[in-house]
Amino acid sequence: MLKRLLRPLLAAGIALSVLPAVTPRIASAATITVTHYGAAFYGAPYAVALKKGYFKQHHVDVTGFLTSTGGGTTVRNTLAGGLPYGEVALSAAVEAINAGQPLEIINGGVDTVADILWIAKPGSPLHSIKDLKGKRVGYTEPGSVTNMLILMALKAAGMTPNEVHLVAAGGIGANLSGVLNGAIDTGMTGEPVWSENKSKVQPVFWVKNVMSPRMMQTVGVTTRKFAKTHGATLRGIIAARREGVQFIYAHPNQAADIVAAMYHGNAKLYRAVFQNFVKIHYWDQGTLDYKGMNAMVEGLQIVGKQKGPVDWKKIVSTAFLPKDLASASK
Repeated sequence: MLKRLLRPLLAAGIALSVLPAVTPRIASAATITVTHYGAAFYGAPYAVALKKGYFKQHHVDVTGFLTSTGGGTTVRNTLAGGLPYGEVALSAAVEAINAGQPLEIINGGVDTVADILWIAKPGSPLHSIKDLKGKRVGYTEPGSVTNMLILMALKAAGMTPNEVHLVAAGGIGANLSGVLNGAIDTGMTGEPVWSENKSKVQPVFWVKNVMSPRMMQTVGVTTRKFAKTHGATLRGIIAARREGVQFIYAHPNQAADIVAAMYHGNAKLYRAVFQNFVKIHYWDQGTLDYKGMNAMVEGLQIVGKQKGPVDWKKIVSTAFLPKDLASASK
């Protein structure tokens, strides 16, 4: 899982002068990759940045976004893109780099899993993670963020995976269907599916109430080759995304309306989602939070996809972050 999609903000002031000035060249029009764009909200800051013109203000002509179902697909799309920048799951980035892909992590994205919960049918006797003993517990796919989270949550609650029946139920929609048709006793969910279906289900437990929700879900990545020759473009993308994040926190209803229009979603529903996401500080401006990143690595270790710690110095660059975000990355 997952989350994921984002946070632009740095307004670069352009000084006006009576002397002739050279207008900075805008990079060629291109799309960039954002995991689950149009479905989940990792991409919200990018949508706002595009609508508000922040990319062009920073001399990057982003015309749209290439989406994916997440994981390795997003990484592959990033590598294949004409403008090789993408916001991808941190877990997928680490796996790709371990496999030899020439990627660098250059900014943070979503640094919390406070939006994720497990649900059951209304009237179910399941009201906490302790009630899951002997029950069929759904998550998305083996090795996914939700696979990591259910294992980490069980551990935090003093339980073992052997005490429940874990079921790889598929995507968020499939988990919901599995709960409603009785195929599983509880399944994971997140926004906007949670807000759309509150009347049909009951919460069993929120991840944030069982363990620390501080976990880096998504990061911005680029190729090492592109980083060496297109620093200004990468700085512009990060700055524009940052301004998008700032706009969301300053004007959540307006931002929700923008994203609803671009996602073809329900504006009233999106406003409710954004109000909640502002409370949990869902989108980071781009800081690389190593504690949150190490929490994700712990999840990778639990599902057997990472041996030992990650040496972030070898795969992270803060060279494209604004100075304040670079200083805060620790």
